[in-house]
Formats: sequence, structure tokens, C-alpha cells
Amino acid sequence: MPSTILKEYRMMGRERGGLRAESGIATVNSVGTSVPPYSFDQQEVLRILGIEDDKRRALFLRGGIEKRHLVLPSREGAGGAKVESQGELLKKHAEWSLKLASKALLDALSAVGRMPSDVEYLCCVTSTGFMTPGISARLIHSLSMNEKCARLDVVGMGCNAGLNALQAVSNWASLNPDGLAVVLCVEVCSAAYIHDGTMRSAVVNSLFGDGAAAAVVTKTALPGAKTSIKLKKFSSHIDATALDAMRYDWNSEQSVFSFYLDPMVPYVVGANMESALGGLLHDADMTSRDIDHWIIHSGGKKVIDATRVNLSLSRYQLRHTVGVLRDFGNLSSGSFLFSLSRLIQEDSLRPMDSLALVTMGPGATIETALAEVD
Repeated sequence: MPSTILKEYRMMGRERGGLRAESGIATVNSVGTSVPPYSFDQQEVLRILGIEDDKRRALFLRGGIEKRHLVLPSREGAGGAKVESQGELLKKHAEWSLKLASKALLDALSAVGRMPSDVEYLCCVTSTGFMTPGISARLIHSLSMNEKCARLDVVGMGCNAGLNALQAVSNWASLNPDGLAVVLCVEVCSAAYIHDGTMRSAVVNSLFGDGAAAAVVTKTALPGAKTSIKLKKFSSHIDATALDAMRYDWNSEQSVFSFYLDPMVPYVVGANMESALGGLLHDADMTSRDIDHWIIHSGGKKVIDATRVNLSLSRYQLRHTVGVLRDFGNLSSGSFLFSLSRLIQEDSLRPMDSLALVTMGPGATIETALAEVD
């Protein structure tokens, strides 16, 4: 059924099936983002890291990334960037996660005319560092938020975690119709970089960028929202046979934690993508052709290509996913919110438009959601 006809059909109010059969779980009213002030193109990163061999350089130059925002250490002579200890990396994460999170949160709230003290539920997501108390408590103190604000810190779930957190925040909003909640993803990926000359570290160092994104979520649309997106359904899919394909573990030789991405990750994601999304679409009486806008995690050029091929999507449909990767690299849990922010700013959304949100990460996990413009 063509999308234009489908929209008219939905507006007639079907009794069962499709997105209009449900009132929605909650509404995203605004998205705020932030990145460090330091921007580097891939050639500059190669120079700072002191990478000269062709094989590792190719990872940086052929990955669809033009620039990234990173907090990198200074060079130490011809040997490349200063080697940071695990303690220094954790300190970097603590400092910059608060800076980036604060700006993203304030931007998201400002867009709908709200203040930090208005937030009643705060969920913070990160996989690039660990600290106790977590980011949520530090934000509440730093921004003089309501000390009765309920909070949740999601640590270590990886790139998919933003959508997991959005579901938790949406559920809270649905039970608190007068409350205002925020989901905040902050990743200081440069606090998880190591420089050991291996292909493993080169893959990570060539791909990830630093940044934060926040979304204001309420039960129903806020009056000041430029665009309101009603969240309808969420679904999870895990392929536990690929448990070790993406992981963050201890590097005993360097005495630091480090990311690992298996070369088979794009194929694992691609092989599972159709079944991960299929059940969600089936329950809504829809197919992929009925989706007007796609918000997909910018996991890397090969991951995006595998997703596009397996879902039969056009390059135009993934323009924001590709654009975020090009301009920021893989921002881990917050990537999909950067893409959603660009879609909102593009001013192409119309009432009744449908959206599919897709993130993927360790597990191997694919998280999906359906939404609709209010």
C-alpha cells in the first residue's frame, strides 16, 4: 500500500493494526547535542597518533568519515600521541562527560522553554568510562536541578543503549503524564582510545568520536515543541552467538580497558536486521515501504551499507545516518539522536509521517522503535 494512501487510511481511525490504533507511549519534544570544541580531519588524527603504515591508514581514510570532535593528548615527539594511563582516561571521561552532557541537556530544554529544575526523571547513558556517583548525580549537582529528580545511569551497554534508555524513559513518562523526563547519551570515546600499534586499536581509533545528545520526553506534546514525535512501539533482538563480536574488556599489556570490534560485525548486523525489524513492523501491520523516515545508528560505513542492502533502503533514506558518520564519526549511544536532530532541523517532517529508529551494539543486539509525527 503506498505511503500516501496508508496515511489517509490511518487517519480514518482503524480499530486494530497500524500505528494509529494506539495512543502512543510517550513523545519526544526536542533534541539537543554537543561536541568538544576540538575538530580533526582523519589526516590530522593520523598525524597525532603517529600512524604511518598503509594498512592502518586505510582504516582512517576509507571509512566515510571526514572529521571528528575529540579530546586527544598532545604528541610526544616522533612517537605519536602521549600514552594515557587508565587513571588519566577516566579523569578525561569524568571531566568531559559532564561538560558535554550539560550543554546537550540545556540545549534540549531551551528548545521547549524549560529549565533543568523542571526535569523529574533523568536517564544518563555511557559506555566510555565508569564513575560513582554517576553522571546523573553530577549533573543534578552541577546544574542545580531538583534534588528529588528520579534518575537512572545506564553504563556499558554500548552503541545500542540510547534506544534502550529511550524506552525506559518513555515508560516513565507514560506513567507520569504531567512529568518531564530526559534521556541523555554522553560518550567520550577518546577516553577509551589506546595506542599500541595494533589493528584492533586502529579500528576503534579510526571510527569513534566524542559527543552528547539529550531528548526531552513527556507523555503528550509540549506546547513549545517545534516538532513532536510520538513513540509507539519498541522491540529488541539479540544474537547471542555473536556475544564477543563487540566488547569492552581489559588489555593486560597496556593496563587499560579497550574496545574490540570483530571484522564480521557488519555481516552479523546485516544478517539480523530484517528479522529484528520484521516483527515490529508486522505487529504494526506495516512493511518497510510504509516508513517515511529512517533514523539508524551511524555504526560505520560497512555497517550502514549492510543495513541499507538488507532493508532495501536508498542512500537518500540514510542521508542523516551517513551525514552524522561523515561529520562526527561513530558517537556510540548518541548517534541516532544526532540523526534525529538533523531530521527535525531539516523541517521535512509532516503530521502522520512514520519513523523507524534502529540502533545496534554488543550482544550482538539490534534495538528498534516505531514512531509517528504528532
